[in-house]
Amino acid sequence: MTRKRPNVLLIFTDQQRADTIHALGNRTIRTPNLDRLCAAGVAFTRAYTASPVCVSARCSMIYGQYPHHTGCYDNAPMPQDGRVSVMGALTEIGYRTHGIGKCHFVPDRHALRGFQTREEQEELTSSPDDDDYLVWLRANGFDYLTDPHGVRGEMYYVPQPAQMPARFHPTQWVGDRATAFLEDPERKAAPWLLFASFVHPHPPFAPPAPWHKLYRAPTMPLPNVPPDVETLQLYINRYQNRYKYRDQGIDRNLVRCLKAYYYAAISFIDSQIGRMLDALGRTGQIDNTLILFTSDHGEYLGDYNSFGKRGMHDSAARIPLVARLPGRFADGRVSTEPASLVDIAPTILAATGAAITSHTTDGADLAALLAGTAGREMVFSQFQRSGLAVYMAVDRRWKYFYSAPDGRDFLFDHAEDPLETRNHAGAPWYDRPYRTMKQALIAHLRAGGETTGLDGDDWQRFPKLDLPENPDAGLLVQDHGWANQAIPGYTDREP
Repeated sequence: MTRKRPNVLLIFTDQQRADTIHALGNRTIRTPNLDRLCAAGVAFTRAYTASPVCVSARCSMIYGQYPHHTGCYDNAPMPQDGRVSVMGALTEIGYRTHGIGKCHFVPDRHALRGFQTREEQEELTSSPDDDDYLVWLRANGFDYLTDPHGVRGEMYYVPQPAQMPARFHPTQWVGDRATAFLEDPERKAAPWLLFASFVHPHPPFAPPAPWHKLYRAPTMPLPNVPPDVETLQLYINRYQNRYKYRDQGIDRNLVRCLKAYYYAAISFIDSQIGRMLDALGRTGQIDNTLILFTSDHGEYLGDYNSFGKRGMHDSAARIPLVARLPGRFADGRVSTEPASLVDIAPTILAATGAAITSHTTDGADLAALLAGTAGREMVFSQFQRSGLAVYMAVDRRWKYFYSAPDGRDFLFDHAEDPLETRNHAGAPWYDRPYRTMKQALIAHLRAGGETTGLDGDDWQRFPKLDLPENPDAGLLVQDHGWANQAIPGYTDREP
């Protein structure tokens, strides 16, 4: 008997750290539904983003390619050359493909990029009529809201309760729409791929009541701040701390409250994942659905006295990755093989029998990785290019990365120092892994034609970068253009 082509449910979060699943060792956070997924599938605990920022990470995932092949290294335009995405490949063989939530497609935020249909929810919009979630929210009486995902800019890293009840929260909306799609009787007509993508826990951390009090700040563990933390920071860490208003001192109570709200946002997402799993169970689809859960990148969350993403420490670069499909991903297994976002597309293609013919993918089928037949030792990551670039290579034990704006490299031994507190680059006892990892990373870049940061077999040296001396220079302003409402007698006066 020929097995029916499996459905595909790809659940995606934004800026979720790898260490935020209870079943995988975090005893503080409560994630019963992610735990349930881990118990029935395989957790890849050494999985990394292909690029630690939203757009380039998503681009690498849907095309199965590293940034040096997509040409997308930051929150910048994705390829516009007609190459086929993993969703497009499934559409071509008769799958019903649908996307719900944040896609972050650039330059055209409404593009389908292989989906047949989408229901949009993005963070920043040109108009309140330009986003499916906002249209629905305003139709339900919330036309006064100007910051539906939390107040950004000055309050990017100030924890804040959501401005709407849980049932109208953007996270709940994704859960509602995903559940409706899964339970639609039309799902029986053809195999399907659903991309259910949450904006959260991307900052601002704004869970709804009563979730905002699920965790209390004094009970939260403090971040990882090694004694010589300044030597472990990169230019990109200092840059982000500045523009996100986090470079004027560390308030430990605030940091613990940030973690509490961040965890609450993840637990609220977890409840929506439970609804999706239940819907699959009720409709008899769960054992013929490849379920993948992952995120685009992590979040420093105060580690190294830093906030945001874009760096290559595990806080920002390591991601959660769980796969479930009976007969393909064994119950309750944990894999420590290096994995990557570029593996998502090849995994879906291998499970469904689809193919991408427009280009060669860089990733591996995660099932082959488990079987030991992937023929791969390392995964890689890249943010930006030339004098702004940060490059990374990871194998089963070691992590090496180079920051061009600092002119410095870093080597961490994850067997002895999983929290990355000691940089071994340049230490004579670590010369062999240092040379091995560095040479492999440079060879990877050269093979992909990414030579803008190379000088022969070494790194090209660029001017070191630092922040403006004025502490108010470079601060972020990020408002919806349509949301800056005039207040007569006040906004029309000069300060």
